[in-house]
Amino acid sequence: MQTSITDRAFNLSTWLVDRHVDEGRGSVVAIRCGGESFSYSEVLEQVERVATGLRSIGVRPEERVAMVMLDSVEFVATFLGAMRIGAIPVLTNPLLPGRDLGVIIADSRARVLVISHERASSLEDIRAGTPEIEQVISTGDWPDFTASSQDGGTYATWTDSPGFWLCTSGTTGMPKLAMHTHGDVKATYDTYATQVLGITANDRCFSVGPMFHAYGLGNSLTFPFAAGASTVLEPTRPPTPQLVADIVTNEQPTLFFCIPTFLAALTNSELPDNTFASVRFGVSAAESLPAETFTRFLDRFGVTILDGIGSTELLHIFVSNSPEAHRPGTSGKPVPGYEARIVDSEGNDVTDDEPGQLVMRGESSASGYWCRSAQSRATFEGEWTRTGDLYSRSDDGYFTYLGRADDMLRVGGEWVSPAEVESTLIEHPSVLEAAVVGERDASDILRPIAFVIPAPGATVDEGELTMWCRDRLAGFKRPKRYEIVTDLPKTATGKIQRYKLR
Repeated sequence: MQTSITDRAFNLSTWLVDRHVDEGRGSVVAIRCGGESFSYSEVLEQVERVATGLRSIGVRPEERVAMVMLDSVEFVATFLGAMRIGAIPVLTNPLLPGRDLGVIIADSRARVLVISHERASSLEDIRAGTPEIEQVISTGDWPDFTASSQDGGTYATWTDSPGFWLCTSGTTGMPKLAMHTHGDVKATYDTYATQVLGITANDRCFSVGPMFHAYGLGNSLTFPFAAGASTVLEPTRPPTPQLVADIVTNEQPTLFFCIPTFLAALTNSELPDNTFASVRFGVSAAESLPAETFTRFLDRFGVTILDGIGSTELLHIFVSNSPEAHRPGTSGKPVPGYEARIVDSEGNDVTDDEPGQLVMRGESSASGYWCRSAQSRATFEGEWTRTGDLYSRSDDGYFTYLGRADDMLRVGGEWVSPAEVESTLIEHPSVLEAAVVGERDASDILRPIAFVIPAPGATVDEGELTMWCRDRLAGFKRPKRYEIVTDLPKTATGKIQRYKLR
């Protein structure tokens, strides 16, 4: 018998907020931001007011609402308020130049833009590239926009209804809009959040990664709200180690979400060793976590970091280390509820320890990219999603990241994984971060070169690094020269943009 639409009724907004209020948990603190507390009842009121405000300016179901917003209560209310009326929030990186934001927003065909007042200076450039934008709502005008408390009710969506769009991080310089449904969030909660993190209503979450990105959206909003837990929001971008330490000390989170480069910065800071005493587990994603960074953080702060890999296309982490089984230097094992394969260029499964492309199957997969038919067909193959990441799998089931498919280097007929060389360099005490790319020499032969950031107070000796790599890497994998730099080009979520280094 076919399931009716009524039987499949599901709206993410009501599941994340109304459910807790209806079940008597409305007084529980949902958000801590800027020293203020907001209960689930107070968040629900804000969501209803935004929903009413969006309806009042003519936003209709399945129309896009572009968001250029910093992490805040207003972000939460806009995201859930739009979905409450069946509209589609389109999340963008608020720190991008207005010109770049205009391209993304114009691509989405949104008529309405909601922007944090702190980013108002980019409005002129945004509007120059978005002729279809008819209404701009700034959080500076929030009291007027949310003045009405009359709730027009929840639009009748279901699990497969269009929900929200996320912009890919653009490590290749070409962002796309991945389309997710209302039900995709619940799929990530039922798998990673519950079966790996074991999140409960007693947890308090804090994420260095921002909410406009898939990783931060789960960390700061959908996971804690689904569990009836609390989240700590911080709009300041980019954060500093001292700011993060102050928040952790004051707010006492139990789950701390971060990225490898920032974990390295925290480890090399002057913070007290008990800074993260409240944290039961840390989580790392966006880039592979080097074993040395894992060990340094554990030794310094006493916190185990659960490294994993996720993607915008699959919404959150789908391969991860777990509290019961973690192996430094690997991404762990497939999260319960997801299936993983490693395949060759012909789509055939490879054997253990053989490199290949990681493909995944899970309920949280996006339905495709907006207006990118060819790229959608290349990425979403039936139930399977191509991640674009190269991996190998050990005989006992641990997955090791080798790099992006387009980052791998063919040197002297052999494949070189930048991630392997970078991890080796980071093990040296004088190196804080490293990125490896290929460069053709005078004979047009591709060779690895390394961009290196020194550890605080350290001086990088290229001769020492050469000897260090000679003892640990095969000859064709060793960097042929080094560039000592003060920073590396990265996306807002911490992924190294190797195409810029190339």
